[in-house]
Amino acid sequence: MTVSTHILDAVAGTPARGVSVELSIREDNRSWRSVETGVTDLDGRIRFAAETASGVYRLTFATGLYFANHGLVGFYPEVVIAFSAVTLDDAPGHYHVPLLLSPYAYSTYRGS
Repeated sequence: MTVSTHILDAVAGTPARGVSVELSIREDNRSWRSVETGVTDLDGRIRFAAETASGVYRLTFATGLYFANHGLVGFYPEVVIAFSAVTLDDAPGHYHVPLLLSPYAYSTYRGS
């Protein structure tokens, strides 16, 4: 199973380029272990290379730095999205978690 994300800057109407994103998995002791980090490309996308197993994952987006780099003050210094990924015969082999972002709001959903 693999994970990807796509960030759209809702204020600018463009992909959010250069945003640092960390993919982590929740361990049995409820702590988080980093799986992989990356930076969104020119189209605001990251496809993490790590193959992942069933579990609870989170994506942590460095949104405060992104807004500061664009001369904006954002309310959220980071956005954290946790989700459950299950590997079953009928489950998808890929999870896509988009982020629609503005300085004072964000939205997400399970993409395809």
